Amino acid sequence: MKILITAAAMILLSFTSDKPAYRLFDKNGKKVKYEKMIKALNKADVIFIGELHNNPISHWAELEITKDLLKLNPGALVLGAEMFEADNQLILDEYSDSLISRKKFEAEMRLWPNYKTDYKPLVELAVKNNIRFIATNIPRRYASVVYTKGFEGLDNLTDEAKKYIAPLPIAYDTTVNCYAEMLKDMKDSEHFNKNIAKSQALKDATMSYFILKNLDKNKKFIHYNGAYHSDNHEGIVWYLKKERPDLKILTVSTAEQDSIEKLDDEYKNKADYIFVVPESMTKTY
Repeated sequence: MKILITAAAMILLSFTSDKPAYRLFDKNGKKVKYEKMIKALNKADVIFIGELHNNPISHWAELEITKDLLKLNPGALVLGAEMFEADNQLILDEYSDSLISRKKFEAEMRLWPNYKTDYKPLVELAVKNNIRFIATNIPRRYASVVYTKGFEGLDNLTDEAKKYIAPLPIAYDTTVNCYAEMLKDMKDSEHFNKNIAKSQALKDATMSYFILKNLDKNKKFIHYNGAYHSDNHEGIVWYLKKERPDLKILTVSTAEQDSIEKLDDEYKNKADYIFVVPESMTKTY
């Protein structure tokens, strides 16, 4: 009987133990408190939150980090996002200034399919608190030009079009690991195109350009992007450091693991802070 009771207790314990949605680690794999991370981020000039696009914890973290930094810096934040293209800045500004309705804004912006669940809360937070929101990404049609014609294709753009991309010529270093790995991974694909890394670099250079253009020494800039664009302090961060090595930049990322109790070695140094989420986490799409 005692053995049966003990076995039953063990089964009950397995069902009642905590099931956390995430664990938070620093770049070295040490568990850290959320509050400690916020204190560190509050000392940065630019904060990158690298998301997994369909991971709900990524989007929750973006919103919570922004709200908590806003409490510490009322009226002193600027937001920016990969999810909005630079030629839509006017529409974003008009909505922020209450010149157009939410319905018109959502109809005319080229919004991602998951906008309403994942990015709308950030935009509405910005509007409510009079925070400037910057559309940092290159219009996708110009990234497509580079994918098909290389950087040379940009020379044929009008001066008006060039307002929405980083100044030419675009600095491009194939030894930067994120671009080198992309080319390596796709080399054996039947659809391999060496320009794919160039189009990604153009996006990173453009996002860096618009961050710098809207940087205010009295405000913190929070940028939301796919983790690829800021992981390992590469991508956008590489371009930003190239222009402004003096900036204090901190990064946040998300990783999915089978077990979240320890940071896997492959994710160490991926970012300054890493949200580790169970692989079984539901997706937003």
